[in-house]
Amino acid sequence: METEPSNGLARAIDRVRGQRAVVWAVITSTFFIGFGGGVVYPILPNLGAVLGISPWLVGAILSANRFSRLVANAPAGGLVDRVGTRTPFVVGMVVQAVATGTYVVAMVAPFPEAWFMVARVGWGVGSALVFATAYTIAADVSDGGSRGANMGLIRGGVLFGFPTGVVIGGIVSEVAGTVTAFSVATAFAALASVVAYWAVPETHVEGERSQSVKPWDVNTSLPALTVGTVNFAVFFVYIGAFFAVLVLFLDQAQLRVFGFDAQGSSGIFMGITVVAAGVSMYTSGAISDRRQSRVPTLLVFLVATSLGFLLLAAVESLPVLVVACLLIGAGQGGTSGPLMALLGDLVPDAEMGRAVGTNNVLGDLGGGFGPIVTLPLVETAGFDPIFVACAALPLLAGGLLLAGVRRETGQFVPRVES
Repeated sequence: METEPSNGLARAIDRVRGQRAVVWAVITSTFFIGFGGGVVYPILPNLGAVLGISPWLVGAILSANRFSRLVANAPAGGLVDRVGTRTPFVVGMVVQAVATGTYVVAMVAPFPEAWFMVARVGWGVGSALVFATAYTIAADVSDGGSRGANMGLIRGGVLFGFPTGVVIGGIVSEVAGTVTAFSVATAFAALASVVAYWAVPETHVEGERSQSVKPWDVNTSLPALTVGTVNFAVFFVYIGAFFAVLVLFLDQAQLRVFGFDAQGSSGIFMGITVVAAGVSMYTSGAISDRRQSRVPTLLVFLVATSLGFLLLAAVESLPVLVVACLLIGAGQGGTSGPLMALLGDLVPDAEMGRAVGTNNVLGDLGGGFGPIVTLPLVETAGFDPIFVACAALPLLAGGLLLAGVRRETGQFVPRVES
């Protein structure tokens, strides 16, 4: 006869297995759907001349998803807290799949620029729903001992889907044509939608819906604003500064690899940062779980980001540049898991969707305004002052993190259970 403790252990094991199944379903869906976000990048710039689209319009099309997502992030978070995670997650996946399929339509229909613009705007709205729900699902099915690792895993799925789409888009379009590349991306997006529909359960709202939550409500609590500000700083220096000026920096410094020019070399160094970020995402989250405290891990990776930009300001050789890229990538990825886990630790479950929306809004603002600020300043002040300023920003964010956490919890380094 089984004893009560053994029954309790069996239930605990089943619960952990169920949590892992949900997390891996979310990871699989976000990875495959990410193809559609990246596949357009190596194709559309070259199609500008063929389709008669001006370079300015090509840039507007490529950026349209970010601006539509910026508008949709907060309402998406409110919607999650109102109706739950499953429906917005599946709908977001389907919207992104349809948007990816619209690329194919754009290749054969009149006014292709209009179709591409509609696709990118739709993609941004769909991704806002997916991002708001993915992190909320991870928070819902995790506890203090697994939240950091799960957040890092889901962030990794989101991260690696995009560059994989870039690679697939470039290779398949070269070998089999542009329409085939877009069709392959659409097929993967449809697969992601099917996985989401069949494998992702409702995790956030039980029983009656939270009708009191309005879709336009925004979480402006201290934890949401503190975590969002750190996210702003990280995205500003990584996407907004590093990615925006790297090709110009390599051109001026005459740093090249494998015989490529500045453009090809910048892609390789960006890839180094992405790999470093992917490795550090899961490991940093798992470390914060084991230590039962997020703040020390976050500070370590914020300092790593700062050191990477200081090395950029002193770069004189390729080995130093590689180390700088590794530090910047590891710093960016290493903050992702613990930062979202900290948000889940500090925000009530019923408000997590809106808190994630606030965090995503601030992150998109950082990534969006970074190039607007850094590119003109590079022309007037040069690279070194920009890199030094980017080194200071993560440290400032770390100080704000400590202040916000201290104000919220009464401790600079609170434990997860507190």
